[in-house]
Amino acid sequence: MRRIGVVVNGVTGRMGYRQHLVRSLLAIREQGGVPLRDGTRLMPELVLVGRREERVRAIAERHGVERWTTDLSEALDEAEIYFDAQVTPARAAALRTAIAAGRHVYTEKPTAEGLDEALELARLADEAGIRHGVVQDKLFLPGLLKLRRLVDGGFFGRILSVRGEFGYWIFEGDWQEPNRPSWNYRAEEGGGIALDMLCHWRYVLDNVIAPVRSVSATIATHIPERVDDSGAVYRATADDAAYATFELEGGVIAHINSSWTVRVFRDELVEFQVDGTEGSAVAGLRRCRFQHRAGTPRAVWNPDIPATEAFRSQWAEVPDNEEFDNAFKVQWEKYLRHVADGEDFPWNLWEGAKGVQLAELGLRSAAEGRRLEVAALQAPQPTAPRGVAG
Repeated sequence: MRRIGVVVNGVTGRMGYRQHLVRSLLAIREQGGVPLRDGTRLMPELVLVGRREERVRAIAERHGVERWTTDLSEALDEAEIYFDAQVTPARAAALRTAIAAGRHVYTEKPTAEGLDEALELARLADEAGIRHGVVQDKLFLPGLLKLRRLVDGGFFGRILSVRGEFGYWIFEGDWQEPNRPSWNYRAEEGGGIALDMLCHWRYVLDNVIAPVRSVSATIATHIPERVDDSGAVYRATADDAAYATFELEGGVIAHINSSWTVRVFRDELVEFQVDGTEGSAVAGLRRCRFQHRAGTPRAVWNPDIPATEAFRSQWAEVPDNEEFDNAFKVQWEKYLRHVADGEDFPWNLWEGAKGVQLAELGLRSAAEGRRLEVAALQAPQPTAPRGVAG
């Protein structure tokens, strides 16, 4: 057994606690660590960090984690890896501190509030010779893995378009308590659905379909006032909906709606329909259904009579063909092997910067009312990063 210290900063937040602590790192510990190439297992030893002492102490006690603190510098002295799940405005400074201390870094996105800062972090990490990574969890969801299987198998022929729908209703807080924290609706605290979700759509489109080449976006703050957990009314200064059209390499057109002000009438909270010359598919979080050109029925437009076809029944299901683990946990295991074993891990701070770039361009496109080109970001040739000694 090899042990490696992991600082988890932002553990008191919803994502840091549920997905990264409970469903990933604690689950990895419960399974006996991560298997390495030499037959040993790597066990993460956790140091929890949070701004509020009583909350981080309570989480540590609940899960039997011995080490916790509110002092980041103290935590970095005890670990080799730093992980960040804080609110966006606090992230870049903490990552700089960890990089300067020579720690390997893994982080949620957006990696920074602006592209220049995101690129600076990537450069600093390379110069420090550390191993760095960014959470790109949706690539490891069962539905998108199945969709990627269809793409790699040439099922679609020439891909024509992608249509994505993401979102659900976030209660305003007046008659039902809100189901997202209030900082999501404050631009000054790093809120806004465009900054959040366009980072996701960048890596999904780049890695599953084709690289993004341009963006045209419209954003909106549909609900201007909300009520926070304490019952105080506040003004929403960040967008709660983003409607974006992307042109991808090869002429593929993608349109994705992201909204916290939409009621769900679909099978899953996010769905992508991909249409190609040879077939189409609809992928969600877990399911993926497809229809080949040979099995495509002839649709008849007749608004004068009720629909007689059960359209959804005309699609087939892509089989699982494998067992799927939690998407966040899968990427955590890959990152830990990257640090300890040098396993390939392309989802680094340079890739994270691409997401910040697209979010920044999307916001600018909405402000200026025009389509903007997405310039290629070229990472310099990396020097060999150091790993963890056995």
